[in-house]
Order: sequence, then C-alpha cells, then structure tokens
Amino acid sequence: MIDHDQIAKTVTAYLERHPDEAHRLAPLIAALTQPGDLASRKTFTGHVTCSAIIVDSQQRVLHIRHNALQTWLRPGGHLETTDTNLPEAALREVTEETAIPTALLSLLDDVPIDIDTHPIPANPAKDEPDHQHFDLRYALTLADDDIAVTLQDEEVHDFAWLPLKSVEPTTLSDKIAELIASTHFEDSPSA
Repeated sequence: MIDHDQIAKTVTAYLERHPDEAHRLAPLIAALTQPGDLASRKTFTGHVTCSAIIVDSQQRVLHIRHNALQTWLRPGGHLETTDTNLPEAALREVTEETAIPTALLSLLDDVPIDIDTHPIPANPAKDEPDHQHFDLRYALTLADDDIAVTLQDEEVHDFAWLPLKSVEPTTLSDKIAELIASTHFEDSPSA
C-alpha cells in the first residue's frame, strides 16, 4: 500500500530537481500538509494518480483517448490498495489500459519525469464531486515497437503514437527529450 510518506518523499525528490516548479505544485504541496489519504480516490480535496510516458525507439509517445474526459492522455490512473510503489502503479495502469506487458517496459527513473495538478470535473454517475488529480508521470521505454495494443474498452477507446515534439505541454516534451538524451536511449539496439 502506498502511504503519505512515500508520496511526500517522491514529491521532495522531484522538487529537488525542479525547484522552480514549487509554485505550480502548490495545491499538491498544501495537500501533503493536511490530513487525508492522498492515495485514496475518495479524498476529494485531491488525490494522487500515476501515469506513464511510454517512448518507443522512434521517439513517439503512446497516447490513449479517455472515455470519460474525451481527451488524449497518457496511460494512467488511480492508485489501488494493492500498489506497493508509485512507479509500479504507473506500470499496472499501462497493462490494464493497453495490455502492454510490463516485461517490455523499462523505467528510466524512479523520480517522476513530471508532476501535474489538474482539475477533474464532477462525475454524478460515480457520485464524485469535482476534485484535483496530482498526477505523477513516469518515463518508460518500450522494447518492441511492434507490440499490439489492446484497449480496455471501459476506460479508453483509441490510441495513437504521437511524435515527441507534439507532446503537451511543451515543458513535458522538453523533459522527455532531455531524459532520453541523458540515458542514450537513441543509441540503444532497438532504436
């Protein structure tokens, strides 16, 4: 089970690398000082989600079309009580939403490549008020560009491999490009 301390340590490690982003993450930083379980999707002041930035050898990023939000996102979602760490939660979500086996994915760094805070609209069907998602985004590489993607129909209805340069926001695509360059991903045998 992921606890408050693990989330706080991860956010601290991220802010040590990106101290200029503290103002952007103010809602998450404030939530870490308040009582409540940020790992629970029932914490409606805001809760943590994890997503995966999957990069293939052609430096394309996997995007999925989310059913509820009707927008292109990277695979990801809510934490489960069975998750033991944050990167594994991102990997689990990839497998659930796309059926890509975790054995074909390599985590580039234990520290998220990005953290985003964004509002989620109310969902009366699930009895959920509007709330914040604090999305910890992990960078992964894919070992096989020819892997079949099988979508989880309940949550997503389409996928696309988009060029790295088209990833939004631009600061995220810049971070991905920098991480790829620093890990020499472009020199790997699968590239």
